[in-house]
Amino acid sequence: MSAVPEGPAGSAAPRLLLVEDSETQALELRLFLEAQGFAVERCPTAESALDHLNLHLPDLVVADYHLPGMNGDEFTRQLRLSLRTRALPLLMLTGARDGERQGLESGADAYVAKSADRDLLILRIRALLRERKGSPPAEGPGGAAFRRGRVLVVDGSATYRTFLASLLSQEGHAVTAADGHEAALGALDAPGAGFDCVTVDLLGPAYDGLALCGAIHQRRAGAEAGGTFQIVGIAGSAPAKDFLVDAFAAGADDVVSKADAEVLVMRVRGLVRRRLLEEDNRRIAGEFGDRERALESARAETEAAEARARLAGALERANRDLADANRKLTDAQAKLVQAAKMASLGELVAGIAHEINNPLAFILAHQGTVERLLGDIAAPAEDAGATRALAKARDRVGSMRMGLTRIQDLVLNLRKFSRLDEGERSFVNVPEAIETVLALIQHKLGTRIAVERDFVGRPEVHCTPALLNQVVMNILGNAADAMPEGGTIRVATQSTDDIDLIRISDTGPGIPETLREKIFEPFFTTKPVGSGTGLGLAIAYSVVQAHSGSLTVESAPGGGACFVIGIPRQAA
Repeated sequence: MSAVPEGPAGSAAPRLLLVEDSETQALELRLFLEAQGFAVERCPTAESALDHLNLHLPDLVVADYHLPGMNGDEFTRQLRLSLRTRALPLLMLTGARDGERQGLESGADAYVAKSADRDLLILRIRALLRERKGSPPAEGPGGAAFRRGRVLVVDGSATYRTFLASLLSQEGHAVTAADGHEAALGALDAPGAGFDCVTVDLLGPAYDGLALCGAIHQRRAGAEAGGTFQIVGIAGSAPAKDFLVDAFAAGADDVVSKADAEVLVMRVRGLVRRRLLEEDNRRIAGEFGDRERALESARAETEAAEARARLAGALERANRDLADANRKLTDAQAKLVQAAKMASLGELVAGIAHEINNPLAFILAHQGTVERLLGDIAAPAEDAGATRALAKARDRVGSMRMGLTRIQDLVLNLRKFSRLDEGERSFVNVPEAIETVLALIQHKLGTRIAVERDFVGRPEVHCTPALLNQVVMNILGNAADAMPEGGTIRVATQSTDDIDLIRISDTGPGIPETLREKIFEPFFTTKPVGSGTGLGLAIAYSVVQAHSGSLTVESAPGGGACFVIGIPRQAA
């Protein structure tokens, strides 16, 4: 038996892509192919093979016809749709039954049954690689866009030669027929012959088929690159392995049984199609090379610009996120500081109120005793001076009672305002809470600012008492500061089926439209430096949000500002 022909000594190992889902068969094939001098990469599915081909282009693809998901037919169609891979040689591994037809109908360039001798697999692979190496160089831009395949049919039988030429002509090929050795070589040497495929009857009695195949192969090897073509040997129905080895050694790229003319036509069709595809690829590359390079350059510049834009956008988003984080951190710190201040202030106010209340109760008790005793004392009628002094003392004691009562009311209001232990929601008497706040800021209001009340809403609202006091005090304090020359503050309550409203309006200068979105931001203030922290309305806004409510500002009827506190109706 003849040896399987080897590749050229010293040449780089051909790169094969093996597409096989069976781990066992893939390992066996890979070890066998690598032992034959091939560099093998393996993909388990057709989908992964297509992804691989996007990055790496091998010299040849060996694929199992039966693959999970996308089978061999669809895999071949995907390869032929892409300009990058449509001329890539594909050897299909088929089943034992009807493997020849199955492999060629899929669009593969060659087929080998899985049950076939491994030496035949190597013969097919080397033949396909030899075809790829013999491809002619790129044609100039003036090459024709479409042309027919050119086939030379060499057969000693006039009947079969005519029959095969007719079949190939019906396929659209331009067919030339030769009956023997001299006619075949003469047709190959004819100017402008440029055949794509030559079929040779290897068993014809009129000539030595293997010798003629070798002579044709020598013509192909010695011809210019543009004269390369594929050689298809035609043999009997079941050629022996030794004969196949000799045929491939003589230069045949494929050997097809003469008994099945349809398979022979399909094989010629596949070979011519791949040659035309390669030729078309080179034509496209020649015509559009510069355009592709310019397009790649423009694409690279676009991608670079997009990358710079993405980077700039990422930096901008990062800066924005950092600014938001800093703002939230600052806001949280301000709230913590304010909460600590309010807690300390509440404890201080409660302590002071308690300390004042004790001596106050003592003084009030003694004041009542003194007033009662003075009422029991009668001055002599003849002593007018004593009578006047006693009346004056009684008046002074009465005035003291009024002052002490005011102090007592103020202490009571301080104790109400400082009830920080009332952190749980409860029903709060809104008019009473507002009156408490008004009493505490009376020093700001004085006599220059009048306060109008319109409590038509529900008297009790379900909220946190201390926090409601804080919100109302911040808004009333700002309203008083906005009217240094005097004015009017109007406090009104309203209720609907879903919400309770508290409206606090003033007759001050109002808030410009451009500043209404900023007044609730922490540390924003329109007051002079040193006169405000910018936290009052920000904390008030947060407090209302904690109640799932709303705090908005609008223009008051008199031209000033009107703050609207909305508290959703909730059950206790």
